[in-house]
Amino acid sequence: MKTLIVIDMQNDFISGSLGTEEAKAIVPGVASRIREYLDRGDEVIFTRDTHGSDYLETLEGKYLPVSHCVYGTWGWEIPEEIDVPECQHIDKATFGWTRWWRHDFQEIELVGLCTDICVVSNALMLRALFSEIEIEVDPALCAGTTPEMHRAALETMKRSHIKVLGE
Repeated sequence: MKTLIVIDMQNDFISGSLGTEEAKAIVPGVASRIREYLDRGDEVIFTRDTHGSDYLETLEGKYLPVSHCVYGTWGWEIPEEIDVPECQHIDKATFGWTRWWRHDFQEIELVGLCTDICVVSNALMLRALFSEIEIEVDPALCAGTTPEMHRAALETMKRSHIKVLGE
C-alpha cells in the first residue's frame, strides 16, 4: 500500500494569513491526487499545523510573528474541496511530526505546504526513520514560502535520497 501524506493544506497557508498565489494554484491538483489514492484503496493522511491562541509568545511566534493555524479557527481548517474527514488527521505543534515511527509505511508520497518548512521537515524525518522505503515528493503539488525557497527545499530533499517526481 502506498501512503499519500498531505502536509498542512490549511486555509491560513492557502488564502489566509500566510497564503500565496502558488498555494492557491495547487489546490485542484492536490484534490485530484487525493481522489486517485482513495480510488485505488491506498492510504491518505492529513497533517494540520496546530497552534494555540498564545502562538505569538512561542519560540516559533518570535521568529514568524504572524498568527496562523490556531486550533478551531477557519485558518486551521482544511478546505472542504480537499478534506476527507474519514482519513487520519494529525495535529502537529511543530514543523515535523515526531511520531511517524508509529506507522508501517511501504511507500510514501508527500504533497502540500510549505515546501521549505513543513514538507521538507517531514520528508527528512521520514527518511531518517524509514531508510529503506521509497519516499517521493511531487513538486507540482507543493508550494513554498517563495518559489526560490520551494526550489531550494526540493534540492535538499533530492540530496537526502527523496525522489522528486518529474526530475
